[in-house]
Amino acid sequence: MLRVSIIGARRSRNGIGEYIAKYFHQEKTRVVAVLGTSEGSSKAAASALQKYGIEATPYVQFEKMVAGEKPHVVVIASPSGTHYEYLIQSIESGLHVFCEKPLFWPVRGEAEETVGEILERAEEKKVTVSMNCQLPFAMADYEKLCGKVDAKDPNHFFIRLSPASSGNEMIPDSVPHALSLLYFQFGEGRLGDLSSELREPGEMNLRFKYLAGSGGCEVHVKLVRKVEQPREFQFGFNERIVRRTLDLKNYGIYFEHGDKRVKIEDPLKRSVASFIEAAEQRKEPFMGYAHILNNMTLLKAIYDGCEGH
Repeated sequence: MLRVSIIGARRSRNGIGEYIAKYFHQEKTRVVAVLGTSEGSSKAAASALQKYGIEATPYVQFEKMVAGEKPHVVVIASPSGTHYEYLIQSIESGLHVFCEKPLFWPVRGEAEETVGEILERAEEKKVTVSMNCQLPFAMADYEKLCGKVDAKDPNHFFIRLSPASSGNEMIPDSVPHALSLLYFQFGEGRLGDLSSELREPGEMNLRFKYLAGSGGCEVHVKLVRKVEQPREFQFGFNERIVRRTLDLKNYGIYFEHGDKRVKIEDPLKRSVASFIEAAEQRKEPFMGYAHILNNMTLLKAIYDGCEGH
């Protein structure tokens, strides 16, 4: 049974570490530890997980957590500015990593080189590293409502996301979701004709071409800041847009399109289950290295292209 440690399990900043821990527990791994920035935050995170039947030991030092609990997997769900150091420490400790998007931020220098070096080191250490962009796991549900997307046709893609951040920092918080869906649908892509419009600190429109061997498409990403839950989310191809709705009372997630509505399985749960299978079988994860590299390279290109806007 895989032993799992969670970095950033607390919900104080609208993070999803608590839910990731829940799904790891449901998938028959053992969540053995949480790591926080202080004794108080770490104990609070461990206490919050008890409602899922998780008994995790709180820590504030990475090295002590690894020595004390001997985990096989580290989940990095802390703020993105902390990801890089935890990634390096986890890989060098020979641990599998399930990391919330973006893989790390900011990216200094060339993204392809910086990210590539980390992923090559993971391969050398024979550990699985995956980045959590779960929306591709919802594409089958999307197609139930809207039909399949032919990658060879001229396509348009729209997505609306509601990050808690503002200004250009909305880009690393949200755009990895869009890029992951585009990679899933069209394969590895390049960026073309980027333009951005920051109407106010809490609203941004990004437009670009996703150029891929299979054809690619025109892309419109709309980011509208929203701090409180639930956050608005829509996406779709060629004007066939689905809207996500939540039944918080009964923990239901739905896609709606026109007068049609379908209940979906939480794509985060499917993302966690897919990672566990990859780690246990030592195989390429769904969000594999080529996928991560393409996502992070384009993310930095978009961010850099919007600087000063």
